[in-house]
Amino acid sequence: MTTSPAPDVGVDVVLPCLNEAGALPWVLARIPAGWRALVVDNGSTDGSADLARSLGATVVTEPRRGFGAACHAGLRAATADVVCFCDCDASLDPALLTPFVQEIRAGTADLVLGRRQPQARGAWPVHARAGNLALARMLRRRTGLRLHDLGPLRAARREGLLALGLTDRRSGYPLQMVVRGADAGWRITEHDVPYLPRTGASKVTGTWRGTWHAVRDMRRVLAEAPTPHPVREGSAK
Repeated sequence: MTTSPAPDVGVDVVLPCLNEAGALPWVLARIPAGWRALVVDNGSTDGSADLARSLGATVVTEPRRGFGAACHAGLRAATADVVCFCDCDASLDPALLTPFVQEIRAGTADLVLGRRQPQARGAWPVHARAGNLALARMLRRRTGLRLHDLGPLRAARREGLLALGLTDRRSGYPLQMVVRGADAGWRITEHDVPYLPRTGASKVTGTWRGTWHAVRDMRRVLAEAPTPHPVREGSAK
């Protein structure tokens, strides 16, 4: 369910949200002018949805728990040609997406990712960083892509993302997007972005248990057989 009308905008920013009332004001204030914030409420009990509406965001309700479920609900609710994704915990500045969108519109990339660079002690726990590094290595073996991070800050065209047929609704969603994009011959680029200490407690990588579940989900994605897609003319890995 989506509340508030869908304006004719060029960029939609999907913000998966589970109890992020403390971070929402900062995050929404950093959305570039003319872009639309799609806050996907994934069962918040702290008033996040109402706060997001009061701050001018479009709220999408996704009752099925899971990072991928929230991201995909936002993607389906998006109407803009270019769709961006960003965490809603104030660890990443959505204003950093501006050059990502420019690269997509220029036609030099099909998917642009942010490589997180921690700006303070504790911004990226050691166990979470280790899990991400291991997955990046497995991704390289699976696809040949020399990426260093599978972070949540990213941009691509909506129609292309929907055509990938993404099915993961848990922590494997961001990785599945990259894997299926690579299988489709997408040009995937990566740029450094500052990574700040998040506001509140992490729902995924804040603990060893959460990181283990995320790695398990992503390993399952890497074990999938390559998905056949028509390779875009002029695209390269």
